[in-house]
Amino acid sequence: MQGLSAFLCVSLLYLYKLPMFKKPTKKQFIIRRVALAALATTSVIIIVTVSIFLMLGYRLDSGSGKLSQGALLQFDSKPNAATVTIDGSVMSGRTPSKQTVIAGEHTIGMSRDRYEPWSRSLILEAGTLTWLDYIRFVPKERKVQQVATYETLSGLKISEDSKWALAHQNPASPDFELIDLRSEAIKSTSVTLPTTAYSESTTEGVEHTFTVVSWNENGRYAILTHGYADKVEWIVLDTQDVNRSVNATQLLNVDFKSVQFAATNGSALFGLTRDGVLRKLDLSAGTISRGLVTHVDSFSVYDETVISYVGTNPTEPEQRVAGIYRDGEEKSHILHATTGQDTPLLIKTTRYFSNDYVAIIDGQEVSVLKGSYPAANSDDNTSLVELAHFTLPAVATSLSFSPGGDYVLAQAGASFASYELEHKRLAQSTQTLAADQTAQPLRWLSEAQLWSDSASALSMRDFDGNYTHTIMPIAPGFDASLSQNGRFFYGVGKTEAGYHLQRVTMILE
Repeated sequence: MQGLSAFLCVSLLYLYKLPMFKKPTKKQFIIRRVALAALATTSVIIIVTVSIFLMLGYRLDSGSGKLSQGALLQFDSKPNAATVTIDGSVMSGRTPSKQTVIAGEHTIGMSRDRYEPWSRSLILEAGTLTWLDYIRFVPKERKVQQVATYETLSGLKISEDSKWALAHQNPASPDFELIDLRSEAIKSTSVTLPTTAYSESTTEGVEHTFTVVSWNENGRYAILTHGYADKVEWIVLDTQDVNRSVNATQLLNVDFKSVQFAATNGSALFGLTRDGVLRKLDLSAGTISRGLVTHVDSFSVYDETVISYVGTNPTEPEQRVAGIYRDGEEKSHILHATTGQDTPLLIKTTRYFSNDYVAIIDGQEVSVLKGSYPAANSDDNTSLVELAHFTLPAVATSLSFSPGGDYVLAQAGASFASYELEHKRLAQSTQTLAADQTAQPLRWLSEAQLWSDSASALSMRDFDGNYTHTIMPIAPGFDASLSQNGRFFYGVGKTEAGYHLQRVTMILE
């Protein structure tokens, strides 16, 4: 490109300079001007055309000698400054970087000193852009550091923003440890639920059980359950001002089966009553809405406003259904119905770029829908069309979308499948377990990585099952998470001395 520009510039200069020894006639002057203009126009057209072809990824295929449109790859890694190889050839730039390659199958590798090398084979289509910016390197040396010790531990739940953790040592006690994970030096404070926030707190002989269920998105409020005398209460714990904690069951005098946050303020929630009615709660006003959806067995909330649910068809009780409800609308929408009463039925929703996506599993069959949610007062669901359909090797045990909405994850015991929404790529993999080990659910660690505590070891892998590594031995059943800056990987271990909050350094100095 630079050589072409230089040649054209020299040509223009040469044409302009000659002849210098004789004054041109008027006719010669006009001819020269026309020639210069034509050559300049042609030069601009050639430069622009070549530039456009280069930007579109066209390259000369050295094998066939033909001009072919390539595929653009964008690279990045955590930490960055990694060496990139394509089909064994080292690229000139380190991550973050980019490279255009001829369409087809390629093996991309990334490596960095003191870290496990990463590689992946992909079939790339002409004219496409593939982001390989999710690579999170695993150090070769993974030393476990204990940062807190507990004689007993019944639960540990880490907030969605990875800033906080709630440790609960005794399930019968309303005392918790609030752990600050925002800095390298771990600090914790005691948080005790007021006796006014749960029933029968002073009654002798009553056995109490407290469990941390979930955090809200901004990491301040947590939902707890309080079990006593064959009853269950749902409590919103304010970890920053414990005296403002609210017992939703007491306040509204409603027996809930499940409660989930509907906003970041800790006051707006969705609650499923024991009789299968989904309602919205406003704890600050002490009010509960009309029944939003009936005959519901279970539900989940996406982006605080979109509810996906599984239940029974109110008009055809023999049908089990999967549907969605959007906050503020008058009605819900059934997206899938089945008569298999004992067959697992799962549904999740997300939004990726400008499209809505819904994933539904009926037994072993997985459907991914793309488009927009049905109109508020319409029974027409054709605005969502099937993007993909695939079959799991066994009945499903879990379903989820990645935090950014890029990938669908469907699990069936030790087997799992992931589907990339943007590139429509399906990958299937299996966790390696001993004969006496049971597969645990895979959970999202970041935008593209998963973690699991199967086999009493904390393992990490990419969404497609690639780049699997054991990080550290742990006690199963507790939460695990990266720190907010990705430097540490936290988990819970157990020794003869008790339980430990421990970590492995993932980004080396």
